[in-house]
Amino acid sequence: MSIELHKIKKSRGGLQKRKRVGRGNASGHGTTATKGQKGQRARKGVSNLKRLGMKKQLLQIPKSRGFRSLQPKNQVVSMIAINKNFKDNEELNPQTLAAKGLINDPEAPVKILGKEPLTVKGLKISKIKMSASVKKQLA
Repeated sequence: MSIELHKIKKSRGGLQKRKRVGRGNASGHGTTATKGQKGQRARKGVSNLKRLGMKKQLLQIPKSRGFRSLQPKNQVVSMIAINKNFKDNEELNPQTLAAKGLINDPEAPVKILGKEPLTVKGLKISKIKMSASVKKQLA
């Protein structure tokens, strides 16, 4: 026996139309729209999770609070660390800081902080943010 296109039949139950709820009384699913009368389950806006008895599980999950910024945080380098690790006329950028182990990621932003005096002379600084006190010393 071979399968031929004109002999293929729809599967059992495959010919049923989907139930269109709340489309008037003539459809047979109007008025209460198959929800019964009154009660919490008849109302709109009740989540199915609550209806399925999952409210207890929902309450056990902690809410995620707070705010997480999309901008990466600055990696902080102190003036003391720069004085210890750099010599006169050296270049100061994220790559050199990472090479000396002062920061972890050369791609993330870097900021120099500190009110200590800068003892190193002639530093060539590039791609690094600075606090106001550090800018005042370099000017």
